[in-house]
Amino acid sequence: MIEVRNLVKRYGDKKAVNNISFTVEKGEILGFLGPNGAGKSTTMNMLTGYISSTSGQILINGVDILENPIEAKSNIGYLPEIPPLYVDMTVDGYLNFMYDLKKCKLSRKAHLKEICDLCKISHVRERLIRNLSKGYKQRVGLAQALINNPPVLILDEPTVGLDPNQIIEIRTLIKKLGRNHTVILSSHILPEIQAVCDRIIIINKGVVAADGTANEIANKLTNEHKMTIRIEGTSHTASDKQEITNALKSLGGIKYVRADMEREKGIYDYDIEADEKTDVRRAVNALCREKGWNILMLQLSDMTLEDIFLKITSGDIASVQERISDEAKDAVAGMEMIFGDDKEEGEE
Repeated sequence: MIEVRNLVKRYGDKKAVNNISFTVEKGEILGFLGPNGAGKSTTMNMLTGYISSTSGQILINGVDILENPIEAKSNIGYLPEIPPLYVDMTVDGYLNFMYDLKKCKLSRKAHLKEICDLCKISHVRERLIRNLSKGYKQRVGLAQALINNPPVLILDEPTVGLDPNQIIEIRTLIKKLGRNHTVILSSHILPEIQAVCDRIIIINKGVVAADGTANEIANKLTNEHKMTIRIEGTSHTASDKQEITNALKSLGGIKYVRADMEREKGIYDYDIEADEKTDVRRAVNALCREKGWNILMLQLSDMTLEDIFLKITSGDIASVQERISDEAKDAVAGMEMIFGDDKEEGEE
């Protein structure tokens, strides 16, 4: 649905975006992250056709946005960080204006009613936009992006200014829209990205530094595959502890096992570390099933999205994507590739 090929944007001799490529499929919700100055907003502006690229290609539903901008843009619904509202219009007047501007062929009355119901703005349709709260203005901006039912939605900070209940409602709406639309969501609220998005791209210093799910990226950021498992033995006594420890150590790929303190009577937590190439969860489950032991808790030592973002953008690692696509680098996984300290000039 969206295909970006070798995209470059220069400002003078500075590259705000440096040869990035990615695709987004229909029905996928992509979280687009990056620190200030990383090239994130520049990329978003090129995707919407607001600015042109220096080189490279952007295809929207198979249409090149530079060669046929009108057709390409007709496939996009865009909500910028500051919604493009005419504050002297009523909500209804503005949405009807946008309906005409987009040359929408859908039933005007039914289509606008459906959008207003989705965005929960039906009760303010007769009010002047200037008199609405920031949260409602954001909803009106989202409503205009949905006019003409575009297959691609690009949303830049869609929940800015909303209260907690409204944030949950908009997140639920975005998830619903993702069933039939391709959605790119940019946000600085990392829990929002983690709650809504199927996949994450992190851009840093103009290049794609990571591309994948949060778990996939986290696994490539560290060689330590650790978990804590609470196992209930058969005798419910301290003798279970050594038997379980020895059995876990015998599994292939296990580097380290340590029995932690007694959490319940005769029940212990076991800290396990596996090598970076082995997922031992299924083997542990099979072992416990064979021995008649119960797994009462299994907790992976996962990195949060905040941990991932900070690690990638703080200079600890040059490109997680390189490590995802080139497994030969596992041999030198302990080496860090450090970004330079100079800040990239140009737009965000």
